[in-house]
Amino acid sequence: MDIILSSLLLLYGLMGGNGDQDITAQQLAVSYINAAAGTTIVQPAEGYPALPGESDNSAPAAKTDPQPDAPEIKGIYVSAYSAGGARMPSLIKLVDDTELNSMVIDMKDDNGYITYATETPELLDLGTPQKYIGDIKGLMDTLKQHNIYPIARIVTFKDTMLATKHPELSFLQADGTLLKNSKGESFVNPYSEKVWKYNVDIAKEAARLGFKEIQFDYVRFPEGFETNADTLTYEKTDKSRVDTIAGFVKYARQQLEPLGVRVSVDIFGYAASVPAAQGIGQDFVKISNDVHVISPMIYPSHYSSGWFHLDDPDMNPYATIKGAMEDTHKKLDPMGSLKPVIRPWIQDFTANWLGRGHYMKYGKEQVEQQIKALKDSGVNEYLLWNAGNKYSFDTSASADPD
Repeated sequence: MDIILSSLLLLYGLMGGNGDQDITAQQLAVSYINAAAGTTIVQPAEGYPALPGESDNSAPAAKTDPQPDAPEIKGIYVSAYSAGGARMPSLIKLVDDTELNSMVIDMKDDNGYITYATETPELLDLGTPQKYIGDIKGLMDTLKQHNIYPIARIVTFKDTMLATKHPELSFLQADGTLLKNSKGESFVNPYSEKVWKYNVDIAKEAARLGFKEIQFDYVRFPEGFETNADTLTYEKTDKSRVDTIAGFVKYARQQLEPLGVRVSVDIFGYAASVPAAQGIGQDFVKISNDVHVISPMIYPSHYSSGWFHLDDPDMNPYATIKGAMEDTHKKLDPMGSLKPVIRPWIQDFTANWLGRGHYMKYGKEQVEQQIKALKDSGVNEYLLWNAGNKYSFDTSASADPD
């Protein structure tokens, strides 16, 4: 255990991020350290909890890939702002002109906005549309014309809009105010049946619009939750946080799989290298049991000195990705037929917050090194993350007006 804790302390050197990467390294490290030091390591369970309030008397239905003939996905993140704005033509051209074949597009963004003009009463009841994508049907037609595999990103439990609109679905502090993180953002309660159904209802609408996969992000409790959980007011059940998060994933998969869409989840890359983070409710294997695709976020900049025997992982993109994949395979290979497709997020941004001498400028060469490391590890799928959607091999991006 001392060896495990020593390794976990290396997380304290991490900084920065995007996607579900805004959690500070210190806070995440505390979650994993507490899990290793104070609790039993969670192993894959025989079954998961049903939707809160329902009985749980049967084993989960067998997972079946609804798209066994799907291509090997090589994609980019596209914000709703880009998808509905002036940058989209250049991003489509980028996909057309390269080996890329997919876009991950925000349907519910990091603030909790539904990003298109939904007319579904159930979604309007809880959700707050912000019409970044003015013509969602036109967008889907364009993607189909260019043979671009569409993936709908749904930021799940980080939802400031819903938390503000319905504080009873979030976490209240002792003084009655809404729990917020250091950026002023709020999470909604993963124990809540309404929250589960709301997010899956958005996913169902995305499926009806033509998306072939639903990618859930921020599938967790707030960072550092274990340090103040007992002082907060919120709905809860007798299920652990880990089983609650796994239960949501199972519920989402069972609801969406019959619609012919895959379910994927973003998860911290180093979750494959350490015990379950019971504080935030994430267990790599339990989540993987009920998804068709798992997308670990293995950005080199998110590993601190010492990981994979490297002084500066960001300066060694190939070795970092190779090490991350070795740990991922160790975690998932024993799952047998339940093992999901591994499709990591990789880095197409420069992590200058790491400080001089600890980072390098990322461009085409660094992206190619990461892709090579994946292929050398038997992984042929990947997603590129750049929060501003300015990808290193998109030579027109710097000229875009927005």
